[in-house]
Amino acid sequence: MLTEERYHEILELLNKKGAVTVIELTKVLQTSESTIRRDLNALAKMGKINKVHGGATALEKMMQIEENMEIKSMRFQEEKEKIAQYAASLIRDGDFIYIDAGSTTDKLVDAISNMNATYVTNGIIHARKLTQRGHKVYIIGGEFKPVTEAIVGAQALKSISMFNFTKCFLGANGIHKTGGYTTPDVDEALVKAEAIKRSFVSFVLADHSKFGAVSATVFGDLRQACIITDELPDKTYQEITIIKEVLK
Repeated sequence: MLTEERYHEILELLNKKGAVTVIELTKVLQTSESTIRRDLNALAKMGKINKVHGGATALEKMMQIEENMEIKSMRFQEEKEKIAQYAASLIRDGDFIYIDAGSTTDKLVDAISNMNATYVTNGIIHARKLTQRGHKVYIIGGEFKPVTEAIVGAQALKSISMFNFTKCFLGANGIHKTGGYTTPDVDEALVKAEAIKRSFVSFVLADHSKFGAVSATVFGDLRQACIITDELPDKTYQEITIIKEVLK
C-alpha cells in the first residue's frame, strides 16, 4: 500500500472512530508498527490528527446525531464485553446501583452476577433482563425515548432524586479533556448528571473511540467519575481522573 493510501485509510478510520491505536492500525493496514508511527508523525505535522501515546485521535470529532441501540450495539462488541466484565466485578453485596441506559451498560447488565445488590435503571431493556434473572430492580418513571430506549424528563429526575447510590455506571458519547463527558440529548444529560450527584462513586464505561469526541450536552467534568475503557489512546487523560484499561 502506498504512503498516501495509508494516510487516507488512517484519516477515514479516525473520522469514523475518533481514536485509533498503533496496534489497531497495524492490523487494519497490514504493515509494521514503525511504519504506522512514521505515518502518524507525518499526519500530525500536517495538522490533520492529534498524535498521542500509542496512537492518534481526531482533531475534534463532533457527535451530534444520536444513533439507535441496534447500531450502537454492533460496534466494539468485544471491547464492550471486557469493559462490562470488569465493571460487574466492582459490584459488592449490599450495593445500591444505578445503571444508565446504553449499549455498553447493556453488556454490563449481561455480566452482572451479584444477587445481593439492588439495581435502579432508566433502561427498559436493562430492567427486563435483570428482572428475568431474579435481581431486585427499580425502574425510574418518566418519558420513554425510543432511540436509546431510555426513560428521561422531569419525572425521571424527580425519581432519581429520591435515591442515594453506592455506585453508578454511565455511558457517554464523548470524553474530552476540556469538554467533559457529553451526550447528544439534553434530557439524557440531565438524568446522567443527577445520577452522578446522587452516587458515592461514579463510573463511565466507554470504549477508546469516545476519547477526544465532543457531543452537544455536557453531563459532567472528567474528575467527577472514574473511567473504565478497553485501551486509552491518550495517556494524558490519566492526569485528570482514574482510568482503568481492561485490555492492559
